[in-house]
Amino acid sequence: MVSREHKKAAALHEKLQLLRSITNSHAVNKTSIIIDASKYIADLKQKVEVLNRDIATAQNSSYQDPRPVEVTVKTLEKGFQINVISEKNCPGLLVTVLEAFEELGLNVVEARVSCTGSFHLEAVGENDGENVEAHTVKQAVSQAINNWSESNEQD
Repeated sequence: MVSREHKKAAALHEKLQLLRSITNSHAVNKTSIIIDASKYIADLKQKVEVLNRDIATAQNSSYQDPRPVEVTVKTLEKGFQINVISEKNCPGLLVTVLEAFEELGLNVVEARVSCTGSFHLEAVGENDGENVEAHTVKQAVSQAINNWSESNEQD
């Protein structure tokens, strides 16, 4: 009959050998295997911390500003052609841009809008007789977009 102590010793030896193989230890005695395992665990903890920092950095750097990436204004014979393009869908942005047109006294004569997966506005606006320049229109639209973006960040 095999004694209980002998079974415990065999089970401990088996577990130490498993620990030795998992940690890639070449140690032979119990103490050295345990020390190698402790070092292995500390190394894994350090790797996890580095990975967590890398993930946080990647998430921060991949943050995309919801504002449109491009606003262009071309002067036409009787007004302006305004393009607003964003790679992201921007709920509520169309209303904000149209309000900016209204404040400038621009009447929208023609417009095309796409909001499927991205935002693209192409509008032709004529002014109500006031002399407005293209850079003023671009500045007003850009400011409206900034205001829209800031109000969406607070939500």
